Parts: sequence; C-alpha cells; structure tokens
Amino acid sequence: MRGRLAPSPTGALHLGNARTFMVAWLRARSCGGQVVLRMEDLDHPKNKPGAATAALDDLRWLGFDWDEGPDIGGPHAPYTQTERKARYAAALAALLEKGLAYPCTCTRRDVEAGQSAPHAEDGLYYPGTCRDRFADYEAARRTLPQGRLPAWRFRVPSDEVVQFEDGFAGTVAQDVSEASGDFVLARDPDGAGYMLAVVADDAAMGITEVVRGDDLLPATPRQLLIYRALGLAPPAFLHVPLVVSEDGRRLAKRHGDTRIRALREAGIAAEQVIGLLAWWSGWAAWGERLTLRDLLPRFDLATLPRTPAVLTETVKAELGIRIYNGLT
Repeated sequence: MRGRLAPSPTGALHLGNARTFMVAWLRARSCGGQVVLRMEDLDHPKNKPGAATAALDDLRWLGFDWDEGPDIGGPHAPYTQTERKARYAAALAALLEKGLAYPCTCTRRDVEAGQSAPHAEDGLYYPGTCRDRFADYEAARRTLPQGRLPAWRFRVPSDEVVQFEDGFAGTVAQDVSEASGDFVLARDPDGAGYMLAVVADDAAMGITEVVRGDDLLPATPRQLLIYRALGLAPPAFLHVPLVVSEDGRRLAKRHGDTRIRALREAGIAAEQVIGLLAWWSGWAAWGERLTLRDLLPRFDLATLPRTPAVLTETVKAELGIRIYNGLT
C-alpha cells in the first residue's frame, strides 16, 4: 500500500482538507503502508507565497507524518510538481505520438457559448471544435493574440463507457465523450497541468491507492483514459464526502475562518481538531480529544458517513471559529 497526501499552495489548509488527508493517512497506516507527500503547485496564478511551507507545518502540527516528500526526499524525488515538468513533457509527447492530444484555442467563453445542455458534472462539454484544426502547437499559437497560449486537449474515444470500482462510492461508469467531450490536459505548452501531471506522478511514484474528495469523482474516468493511453497501471480510487457549510456549499470565507493555522493561533489543541474530524467520520464521540495514532484501531471505512460532514454553528462555537467581516 502506497498512499499519498497532495496539498496545493493555492490557499491555507482548512478543516475540509484536513479531514480528507486524515482518511488517506489512516487508510495507508492502518494497512502498514507508506505515505508519500507531493506538493501540487502547478496552479501558479493562484499560488500563495509561503503556503507550501505553511501546509507542511499545519500537517505536522496535526500529527501527520510521511515517508517521502519535498522536505525529506525519497527515491522518487523531486516531490514538488514544478520541479517535475520534464516528466509531463514526456507524457505529452507520448500522447501526441499516438494522436491523442491536440492544441485548442477555444476560451472558456467560447465553450460556454456552445452549450446546448448541461453535460459534465464538474465542468463544460467540449464538442471537439479544434480537433484536426491545426497542424501543430505553433500553428495554433499563431492564431492567438500575443500573450495567449493554446491549451492541450485529450482526444476522447466515442461511445466508450469507462467503468471502475471506487473503494467508497462503489461502481462508477461514465461515457466521457458524452459527459465532457475532449477535456483539457494542460494549459502549459509543455504539458504541465493538473490532469496530465497527477496521472504521470501517481504512476511514477508507485501510488497504489488515491484517497480524495468526492468532488473529483467525475474527473476519474478521464484520468483512467490517460492511464490507458500511456500504458500505465492506475491506482485504486477512494472518494470521500467533503466538509460543507450548513448551506451545503464548500467551505469559504463567508462560512468563517476554518484554516488550521487560524485554529492554532487561537489556542485550539491539535487533539481537539483531530477529535472533531474523527467525530465527523463516525470514529469518536463529540468532544473527544485524540491523536491520529489514537484513531488507528478505530479506523473503519464502513462507519464513514455517506453524506458530507457539516460545519454547524455548534461546531464553530466549539472551535471558536470567527466569522470574517466582509471579505477581509
């Protein structure tokens, strides 16, 4: 068993991230497996200075450890995606050689304007407008204003249902050609983008199981197509419910300051936070203070609720979560 934690420096680690990481860590450690930490920092415009270091500090404070990572190295180094770009370029080249990737000049507005009905659960349907439109990347780039670059899209086979068994959600089946159409691999000229990078990295690092939030469940069939196209063995997948607010939406500033760093600075104990995450997961009583290792004998996927964990006013009061004034 080789699991992984994959924080992103686009923002501070919050309670929702921590709960998903907790399930991933417990899953690997309860099986006597290894944990790999990889910093997924390819989303440059959204990256926050110092967020990568802060994420590692927050995880350590909560009691997480890992066997390989950007701070301790390992046999699959580097563990920071911006230092692994040559691998993504090689993966892109392999797809291009097979005719499974092509440059696309369509903007999001272009794609939105072409929607006749909702398709993808987590995005827009793309009908293949730029398929076979350009001889190569440079030909596509020359049609764009200076400063704009084409994206790379994956050529999805038609009428083929991708099916897999999720370790928590059960059987998942999706006709990707109908759900999303040709999807974006990367917006970087050399292929350094989330969809391609996460496949290349998990395969190269020998990850055997990916535990992540169920908001990424609709993207998994697309990633499985990439694994197959590159001749790589995919890991098992396990998608767990998110932490949401009482209005059912993802945690955001309007719901209060749920950053782990803010809770630390407010004097909340790490054991109190882990106790809350465990209570949300069905492994602790309300108010228990626990460490991650305390949870190893209690860990049981069968008792993990099938519905999202909810950040209620009672939970906020317990943790002293402050509410932002406006957007400050």
